[in-house]
Amino acid sequence: MTVKIYSTSTCPYCVMAKDFLKSNKISFEEFNVGTDTKAREEMFNKSHQMGVPVLDINGEIIVGFNRPEIERTLGLK
Repeated sequence: MTVKIYSTSTCPYCVMAKDFLKSNKISFEEFNVGTDTKAREEMFNKSHQMGVPVLDINGEIIVGFNRPEIERTLGLK
């Protein structure tokens, strides 16, 4: 399973999303779109939005900390 999270250092929902993944022992790759312009462009091309967090779970894009959708996509529920 491949999980990428696009976030910024000042976003509380990004922290919540990362904490949720960590608490469920889901490894992920993090991209700070506040400092990484390439990652920001990649995130926008995937989600067509500039809001964070954006999660890419095996190619399925979830915008925001939508816990039920993240659980469903990860197969946790």
